Amino acid sequence: MAHRWTNDLTRADATPEAAFLNRRHFMAGAMGLGLAAMARPLAAEELKLNSWDEITNYNNYYEFGTRKEDPAKYAHVLTTEPWSVKIDGLVDRPGDYDFKDILSEMTIEERIYRFRCVEAWSMVVPWNGFELADLLNMAGVKEGAKYVAFETLYRPEEMPGTQFPVLKWPYREGLRLDEAMHPLTLIATGIYGKPIPNQNGAPLRLVVPWKYGFKSIKSIVRITLTDKEPPTSWNMANAGEYGFYSNVNPNVDHPRWSQASERRLGGGLFAKRQPTLMFNGYEKEVAGLYEGMDLSKYY
Repeated sequence: MAHRWTNDLTRADATPEAAFLNRRHFMAGAMGLGLAAMARPLAAEELKLNSWDEITNYNNYYEFGTRKEDPAKYAHVLTTEPWSVKIDGLVDRPGDYDFKDILSEMTIEERIYRFRCVEAWSMVVPWNGFELADLLNMAGVKEGAKYVAFETLYRPEEMPGTQFPVLKWPYREGLRLDEAMHPLTLIATGIYGKPIPNQNGAPLRLVVPWKYGFKSIKSIVRITLTDKEPPTSWNMANAGEYGFYSNVNPNVDHPRWSQASERRLGGGLFAKRQPTLMFNGYEKEVAGLYEGMDLSKYY
């Protein structure tokens, strides 16, 4: 199943490693700046590299707190070895799959993907990982399975943010089975050839590049095949703002801001906004998954 997709991006398009891990330069003012003039896509060399302190002290992972510096402050205590993923539900071979055993069976690829956050910022990231379809096929998908549900690790003794009801823990996400089996859907185990840092979802996370970033669940410990649409954390918290599908769509605004444009991470506070692409630029590959659906109703 590996190598079923060919990149149209190269390393020259990728957000610099420092800029990828940091959000400080634009998050403070991205929403307040409004819809500035559109600009051409920036080349990587035009993006400002960030310092080590910026890279490691500004991140989102609510299990470690809601302040941007909290993940870097607390995520270092997260134990990621040993690690296993429970795969259950409508599968032929349910069980706890050791992470190292999974890796021994997978073909690791570099996938350079656009990444679009629901907060209207974006980046281009070279992930390392394998297709989710290969993992699901390892477990064996039973007839009747229609959806795939995911859960993040819930370990309160290592995750101080879970003491607060920001969301209903553990964090949950889900995909329709055809979305999960699509060649673009990746289980990422690395970034820029290095293991994913704890604050970014170590040791393995989902990456679904045509959907908003919150669909790409971090630190996965459970995958369940089911015949019913699974509950997802942000949809449970606020169904009026976060739908199950949450495909990137410049024509459907978030209730509190426009999705027509985005701010490229690493461009600085005064960088011009860029047009958001339908399905984050993967329309050719994935539009067929939603044939017949009124996309204006599937934020």
